[in-house]
Amino acid sequence: MSKIDVFDIENNKIGEREVEAKVFSVPVKKHLFYEVVKMQLAGKRAGTSATKTRGMVSGGGSKPWRQKGTGRARAGSNRSPLWKGGGTVFGPSPRDYSYRLPKSARKAALRSVLSYKLKEGSLKVIKELDLPEIKTKKMFNILKGLNALNSLVVISDKDERIEKSARNIPFIKVIRSEGLNVYDILRFKTLLFTESSLEKVEDNLV
Repeated sequence: MSKIDVFDIENNKIGEREVEAKVFSVPVKKHLFYEVVKMQLAGKRAGTSATKTRGMVSGGGSKPWRQKGTGRARAGSNRSPLWKGGGTVFGPSPRDYSYRLPKSARKAALRSVLSYKLKEGSLKVIKELDLPEIKTKKMFNILKGLNALNSLVVISDKDERIEKSARNIPFIKVIRSEGLNVYDILRFKTLLFTESSLEKVEDNLV
């Protein structure tokens, strides 16, 4: 097992804890990062762009002119894609872009990115993060003291005092351990765990 330092909210080292080698000491596979992030971004796409085909545009009820004898090209509708105001051919229509990678691949990518963060020294563990009230300034000062003003803060359970105190601070995101994902981890410079949230992530990934 590897060991990692544990700090208090004033950035004083108060001890060490062992972390699971199966989660934090695996080979870094960056191609898995790419595949999982691509999947997550595909799921975020709205897929609401749309154009009207010839069956959707208004007009076009009668044949513009008779078939023969006029000297003009034959035409069946003034809403043909060839005409001004006509329908669109093969235009986009509302669709769902989301897809799912296998669960084993998603977990492997998460283990890999956690190992990557630990190796580069961007993963930090604090004993606990507790605020007596919702206070953005207090939260900002704590994160500043921890040198974590560009960080993903992982907490174990719902905590409105922490979540609401951090939501207006730029480059900070608070996430619960069950929602930890590769995309958010890579977006931020520092990954900041509370000790309880780290235990939950380890239990889920071992």
